[in-house]
Amino acid sequence: MTNMAKGTRESVLIVGGSGVVGSRTARTLRALYPDLPIAIGGRDLAKAAAVAEQVGRARPVRVDLERPDLGQPAGQAYGAVIMFVKDERMNALRFAQESGAAYVDISTVAFEIAPEVALHAQRPRSAPVLLASHWLAGSATLPTLHFAKGYARVESVAIGVVLDEQDVGGPAAYADFERQTRGGLNALLLKDGRWIWVGGEESSRSFVTVDGTEVKGQIYPVLDPMSIAAATDARSIRFDLVLGETASRRRGEPFSTEIVIELEGVKKDGARGRSRHELVHPEGQAPMTAVGVAVAVERLLGLAGGERVAPGLYHPNALIDPEHMLDRLAAFGTRIRSA
Repeated sequence: MTNMAKGTRESVLIVGGSGVVGSRTARTLRALYPDLPIAIGGRDLAKAAAVAEQVGRARPVRVDLERPDLGQPAGQAYGAVIMFVKDERMNALRFAQESGAAYVDISTVAFEIAPEVALHAQRPRSAPVLLASHWLAGSATLPTLHFAKGYARVESVAIGVVLDEQDVGGPAAYADFERQTRGGLNALLLKDGRWIWVGGEESSRSFVTVDGTEVKGQIYPVLDPMSIAAATDARSIRFDLVLGETASRRRGEPFSTEIVIELEGVKKDGARGRSRHELVHPEGQAPMTAVGVAVAVERLLGLAGGERVAPGLYHPNALIDPEHMLDRLAAFGTRIRSA
């Protein structure tokens, strides 16, 4: 336990670890790696201690994002710093850069990334920085790239997700959602090979959910379209969100979460084709987000998929094998169906 007390290059600090998704991530990491040292960070030490007790081989840590050292003891080391809350001062990223710890952010959408990019550009060799503000930490992008392997050329990608209105999450997640939806009047999408800002009617789209219900989604500023565009030849990509009732609640069951991926392009045999893929988790968005972050952590620390990741600026698809992500999602309860 000595190394656990001091912190090691293999330990993980989860900032916001006592929240709904942060605590689920800690439990997911513990299920995958029984001996991984985990620090549950938060403002309320009692809440952090309760989660640490549940997780096992974890310790509570009081985190103060207003301080450059996050309120940590001098010399404290972590292998990774995972952010489940918005750090408006960027102290957590600077803290990670000082020690070379991997940094993972899932709260900063497309129109907010400039401060993080600038800090990385200032010190590009200091730490691996993973911008993972994709839907549920890569749970849409990485499966999309897996399914795209069935095409010789993907031409268009349309992702529609349904977040149940009862499943927004805790206070930090709700604050993120409010900030992200009110932060700009227009949104960025790829259309006919051009990145354009759209608003009004063009920013909404109807799609069919997993039970055949037609819903109207609104374009949402996550990083998924940028990653998919960088990894494919697609000329049109959009991501739309519906906040409302999921199919499971329409059946009188608890809320779930839904991802619908529609691809169009040229198949391996030269014929044009389309495909539709659905991912559903019966417990909502938290377990899928937890898997996305856990897969990112295991890759960054070199626990799976290769050696420890070198300093750089990354998206999940630059590091994580899409098939591995799909396997992890399925192992933790995600239902996957293709048509």
